Amino acid sequence: MVQAHLAQHADIENQPFIALKTAFFQDGCFLQIPPNTVVEKPIYLVFVARPGGKAIATHPRNLIVVGKNSRLQLVEIYLGLEDNRYFTNAVTEIVAGEGSAIDHYKLQRESLSAYHIAATQVSMQRGSNFKTHFLSLGGGLVRNEVRIVFDGEGSEATVNGLYLAGGSQHMDNFTVIDHAQPRCASHELYKGILDGKAHGVFNGKIFVRQDAQKTDAKQTNKVLLLSEDATINTKPQLEIFADDVKCTHGATVGQLDAEALFYLRSRGIGLAEARGLLTFAFANDITSRIEIEPLREQMERVLMTRHVKMMNDE
Repeated sequence: MVQAHLAQHADIENQPFIALKTAFFQDGCFLQIPPNTVVEKPIYLVFVARPGGKAIATHPRNLIVVGKNSRLQLVEIYLGLEDNRYFTNAVTEIVAGEGSAIDHYKLQRESLSAYHIAATQVSMQRGSNFKTHFLSLGGGLVRNEVRIVFDGEGSEATVNGLYLAGGSQHMDNFTVIDHAQPRCASHELYKGILDGKAHGVFNGKIFVRQDAQKTDAKQTNKVLLLSEDATINTKPQLEIFADDVKCTHGATVGQLDAEALFYLRSRGIGLAEARGLLTFAFANDITSRIEIEPLREQMERVLMTRHVKMMNDE
């Protein structure tokens, strides 16, 4: 099973960091879910960096194979316990068997001095359903890639992301959804909140192959800039070679709504608190979709902490 799938889905020829992971990886997780199996509780993969003052590099690799008609909730967490500079270079390959359903979450909370480069490669078989939620909070320089290939018709993918950056953080999000088979649907929503001198990047690509008729694809990127020095580069893309499809894409970038701020302040809410509430509401559109309650509550606490910090800074 490992030989059939390991390094067979993530491309090492055209993606140098995946080639680097493949050359140097030493550990990670192999998880196989048998057919017709419902995993009742979420499975957590936790990677903790504690370099002890040394500049280290780690290359964890995960292979997840989910059998036909099986159900799985999977959480990947990357943590940094010390504010040191180190390099995490991770890849996760996921194979969604026919009729399977996978609910995947990735939480990135590395050190603010760390580099985090990661890729999630998903192969979807006929009638499968895959949901992924990427939550990025830490890291000095972050690059997260999600690549999904529809290898069987009638499949559906949901790709959501939320990234919060401040100071001089750089967060780069790159997604590719390849509609290689007909009658598949993809729904993508990424939201970013940038403060200080943070720099964000979103580059999302949707390919619709010539034979992928009846495709339904939607891609949206929304970014909230909380300071004049924060910047975002956003580039949603569609490449369509079929003629019977329904596809949309778009991006919005802006600041907090002045009318909404005025409404809250007219109700006796202070400026800082009103800004925090609107920021929380913007991000909560993503966190409210998290089906694992402890993880959702943790993210809500993080957002509320940011709300309080904003009030104190004001």
